Amino acid sequence: MSIEQPARPPVRPSDRPLRPGVFLDRDGTIIGDPGYLRDPEHVELFPGAGAAIARLNAADRPVIVVTNQSGISRGKVSEQEYRDVAARLDDLLDPFGARIDATYVCPHAPERDGPCACRKPGLELFQRAGADHRLDLAATWWVGDRLSDLLPAAALGGRGVLVETGEGPADWAAALDKGFVVASGLGTAVDRILST
Repeated sequence: MSIEQPARPPVRPSDRPLRPGVFLDRDGTIIGDPGYLRDPEHVELFPGAGAAIARLNAADRPVIVVTNQSGISRGKVSEQEYRDVAARLDDLLDPFGARIDATYVCPHAPERDGPCACRKPGLELFQRAGADHRLDLAATWWVGDRLSDLLPAAALGGRGVLVETGEGPADWAAALDKGFVVASGLGTAVDRILST
């Protein structure tokens, strides 16, 4: 006698197993950071960044950008200018077959808006992205050019890589002291991520 197994229900997003993702900072990590970037024509990918993101996509690692954009609150970058810069970044990634799966932005300036839970190194945006994309935060990597980009990894059980592009050299010693990895750029960081 055999017992038939009931048909499995369709997988809904909340039923998907957790998977590791990669959180990327934007300015200083994927693109150059001239300060209060508002002109799409000034968006420049760092060498190797497009190919690195494409490799994460191919490995089925959700690529989530979390970025502090205090220039919005300070009136130095309008919301439309921010959107135009984001669209330009997507356009530059497209020839590499690369995509950013989602972006979470903190627009607040501490001196104007007071403290907030969404400004890095705050955890709010990472926790929200983790829930939205069913991420296993303990198996997720954080990549950025500032220590504040990586501290959420330590708080949430993940791992971090400081890239030496952007402001990276200033936080090199502190990142190593906290047990993070240092890489020359995003391509080298992705080498490390995909080898583990």
